[in-house]
Amino acid sequence: MAFKALKALAASSVFAACLATGAAEAADELTLQLKWVTQGQFAGYYVAKDKGFYEEEDLDVTIKPGGPDIAPPQVIAGGGADVIIDWMPSALASREKGVPLVNIAQPFKKSGMMLTCRKDTGITSPDDFKGKTLGVWFFGNEYPFLSWMSQLGLPTEGGADGVTVLKQGFNVDPLLQKQADCVSTMTYNEYWQVIDAGLPAEELIVFKYEDQGVATLEDGLYVLESTLDDAAMVDKYTRFVRASMKGWAYAAEHPEEAAEIVLENDATGAQTEKHQIRMVGEINKLVDGSDGKLDMAAYERTVKSLLSGGSDPVITKQPEGATTTVVTDGL
Repeated sequence: MAFKALKALAASSVFAACLATGAAEAADELTLQLKWVTQGQFAGYYVAKDKGFYEEEDLDVTIKPGGPDIAPPQVIAGGGADVIIDWMPSALASREKGVPLVNIAQPFKKSGMMLTCRKDTGITSPDDFKGKTLGVWFFGNEYPFLSWMSQLGLPTEGGADGVTVLKQGFNVDPLLQKQADCVSTMTYNEYWQVIDAGLPAEELIVFKYEDQGVATLEDGLYVLESTLDDAAMVDKYTRFVRASMKGWAYAAEHPEEAAEIVLENDATGAQTEKHQIRMVGEINKLVDGSDGKLDMAAYERTVKSLLSGGSDPVITKQPEGATTTVVTDGL
């Protein structure tokens, strides 16, 4: 009898293990491509994975870090991701060029982009940009800048009546070494690199895109339009966004823990605790309690800015079908 009971117990254990394995295999897989390297900019997603928020939604999410040689629109077009994080100017420009990206959610309410200039250059307002050298990121990040310069009536080919564009690496060296009068910075990252490098805030002047009226939406979630025809994919996206926004809410309440989670996922070991805690704090200001839903007024402002480029606009026509509420309506 004891042997039979033991055998039955073993069989039930195997059956339970099989059930558990089946449940694990049943989780829907989803791959997210980040716009940049692992850092506090993406804390909400790493928190959602670490805290089991994706698992609660029956999702098995793979988060792929980005980098200087990784263009998210190209990744998703090539089948390397289900969802990408991109700035709206880049996404809309990609859409116009044939990659049918659609914004399904917008966790970031505000732009963190700035131009940071040395005061000793004599720059006190955008009127003083003429004849100056300005550092600009490319890989899709140049679009808001080019739109701004166009609205200011400043050619970007150099000369006394325009600005010289320095293709900026993803660092602030041109400002530190006086190769540029201003460089592109984010409120949560490169600005603090300038400060940490020894240039104090009182020796800098900052122009936030938000304050200049040329801010465009950043760090939205985009998918390929064709996938939205599949109800199962829409359901998967909805669960993903719901869990992700739960991750962002947790990061807002526990910024230091969120920074630690980011650091645990940084395979390069390049990030520091001080910088990541500060970054998460600044990022939380941009998310600003977002529910993930796209503010259509902010969308229209972004589109208007990108269209108002004179002879060289970022996009040439009003986008159609570039956003959808089908995912966020289900949150």
